[in-house]
Order: sequence, then structure tokens, then C-alpha cells
Amino acid sequence: MNNMTSPSKLTAIKLPVRYLIVILTFVCTSVCYIERVGFSIAYTVAADSLSVNQSTKGSILSTFYYGYAFSQVPGGYFAQKIGGRKVLLLSFLLWSSTCALLPLDPNRSSLLILARLLVGVAQGFIFPSIHSVLAQWVPPHERSRSVSLTTSGMYLGAALGMLLIPTLVKFKGPESVFVAEAALGAVWTFLWFRYASDPKGGELLLPVANNKKVDSVTSNNSSKKMIKIPWIKILTSLPVWAIVVNNFTFHYALYVLMNWLPTYFELGLKLSLQDMGSSKMLPYLNMFVFSNIGGVVADYFITRRVMSVTMTRKFLNTVGFLVASLALVVIPSFRTSGGAVFCSSVALGFLALGRAGFAVNHMDVAPRYAGILMGVSNTAGTLAGIVGVDLTGRLLEAAKVANSDLSSPESWRAVFFIPGLLCVFSSLIFLLFSTGERIFE
Repeated sequence: MNNMTSPSKLTAIKLPVRYLIVILTFVCTSVCYIERVGFSIAYTVAADSLSVNQSTKGSILSTFYYGYAFSQVPGGYFAQKIGGRKVLLLSFLLWSSTCALLPLDPNRSSLLILARLLVGVAQGFIFPSIHSVLAQWVPPHERSRSVSLTTSGMYLGAALGMLLIPTLVKFKGPESVFVAEAALGAVWTFLWFRYASDPKGGELLLPVANNKKVDSVTSNNSSKKMIKIPWIKILTSLPVWAIVVNNFTFHYALYVLMNWLPTYFELGLKLSLQDMGSSKMLPYLNMFVFSNIGGVVADYFITRRVMSVTMTRKFLNTVGFLVASLALVVIPSFRTSGGAVFCSSVALGFLALGRAGFAVNHMDVAPRYAGILMGVSNTAGTLAGIVGVDLTGRLLEAAKVANSDLSSPESWRAVFFIPGLLCVFSSLIFLLFSTGERIFE
């Protein structure tokens, strides 16, 4: 049996523990995004049936992101101090319990805001904890595809949510979505509690391609000894800021498309989302595919020494963001659903490819502090969502005044040009300042 297999817990599964950990984190991110998409759909249906005004709806839908931004850095800190495995377990318990107990009553806006704030805070601990766990378990030559697979769960979850949740709402009502999400959270919590573990002893020495062994970074004992976290060095490091800037841009583009693409179809192109069928899932499915392609390609380049770690990260990040930039800028030029779906699919797919550059880079430069760095950069990504979604609304309001309606391409050019320009800027920053070398010991 592989030395990474836990005899007490995996006698039936016969998988190296690190493989099972990656699979469980993949399912984790899928469930989280099913929850996010599910709440938006269920709440919108319930609110519209009671004629809740758009301002109130916007406040409740955005509350999640404020809680999510608030807990990113604390999530990385606690993952570092008490272990990502435990923090991840507590996070799932908190948000799934909130879903189970929350009554979906749009008239009780204060209660809904508090609940969404709690869910946002709880889910804010998830990605820093995942990066901390993967930094412990996954050797360098497997990191790209492991992180890519884990994060691709977000896109598969979003696609599944878009496909399945409307049917559940139609036949069982909006409240049933919360029950289903709480059940999914409970099942994953049980699996994580049953099968996940921290590395012990010899498990810290992971095999690499040339049959040598490398330290997987940290153990419980070593993490407990690390009292001081190098905050000043982290916050003044140019490679860290290169990651932060690219995380900001990635999420700006992602959240703008997630939140406003349906409006572009309905008001910009005068199309019905219902008539589009499953085609509206394609951008997210493309992200799922390209995220995993990026991970496999990156690990192949590194393992076969086609490129250094640094050059691999820069190459994939640059290709991903520049192609995405072009696709974003030309979206308003396409006046059919097929053209718009194609461009948005290319944009999101190549952004996901770029994650094999900046998103894995946390564990390259600071494997011991991967959770903390993820918390810092994901805070920027969440703030980008808040800023981007709000700014887009203001741009469209101004365009509506200037052009009478939102059906002209000119009304939407600024909306897609801004994330396109950010992609070019971010890729340049990453080319100049990123590195694949460890800079934090």
C-alpha cells in the first residue's frame, strides 16, 4: 500500500490520502457554488412573487459578499494556527446549519440579511483552509492540477445549480432549495470528518517524479511552533501583490458576467433566458474544462522540465488573461445568443486557464503560509465582485439615460471593456513581478 494511505480509514477505498483529500475539496467547492446559485434563484423567485423592490433584493443578494470578504484573512490565520482541516469542517457546519434553520420569507429582510452575512462569513473560511490543506498534502509536481481540479468544482457547481435548481423551485417551492443545500452540506461534513486527516510522520515525505522525496511543507507539530507570521514581508512582497492583482481581475470579470450576463441577454439582445435552455450553462462548463486543462498542462511542463515553475505560471497566466481580454471586449459586437454565449464561454474558459498561473502561485512562493496568502488575495477578489457588480449597475443606469434603453451595443461597451482592460494590466503585472520560487521559509 502507498505510504500515503491511512490504514485505519481507507482500507476499503485503497486511495492515497492526498487523492481523496483533493476529491473531497473538489466536492466541497461544488457544493458551495450550488448554494450560492441556489439562494439567488430561490430568493429571486420568492421575492418577485411578493413584489419586493429591486433595492431590497440587491441588499440581500450582496450581503453574502460582505461577510465573505470579512472572513478571508481570518480564515487563513485560523487555518494556519489550528489546521485547515478543522476550520473547513467548522465552516461547513456553520453555513449548512444556517441554511437548515433559515425561513425563506422575503418580508423578513433583517433576518435574511443576518443569515446571508453568516453564510458569507462561514464560506469565507473555505478557500484559505483548502489551500492550507493542499499545501500540506500535495507535492509540488501535482499542485497545479490539484488546485485546478479543486477550484473547477466552483464552475461545475454553478452549472449544476443553473440546471437543477429552477426545476426544484418549480416543483417543490423555493424553501426546498435550502433543505437540499443543508442536506448536501451535512453529507459533505460527514465525509470530511470520516476520511480527512492531517499528515503524520512519514506522510510528510511525498514522492516526486524523480523518486526523490520532498517535504510537503508542514505538519501539526511544526505549525504549532510557528508563532509569528511574517505579515510585513507578505504585504510588501511584489510577487504576492502580483497574485493579489490577478485575483482581483479574475473575480471582477467573473462576478460581472455571473450577475449581468442574464441582463445583457434579456435587455441588450431582447432574448428570453427560458428560450435559451441549457446553453446558459456553457460558460461555466467551459470554465470547468479549461481549469483542469490548465492544471494538467502546468504540471506536465514542470514535471517534464519544458519550462521552469516561474515560466509556466507566467505563460499560462498571460495566455489565459489576454485571450479572455479579447473575448470580453468583443462581446457587445455579437447580436445573437450564440455569439454572446461563445464569447462569454471563451472569456471565462481562458480566465480559468489563467488560474493555473496566479491561483497556484500561493503555494509556490509561500507553501507554509498558503492559507494566509489565499485569504489576502481572495479578499481582493471578493472586493472586486462588490465593486464590479455595483459599478456595472451605475454604468448601465447612465447608459440607459443616454441611449433611452439598453438594447444598443454602445450601452454595454464600457461594461465589458473595463474587465478586458484589467486583464491586460494584470497579465503585465504578473509577467513583471511574479515568481515560482519559494520566497517565504
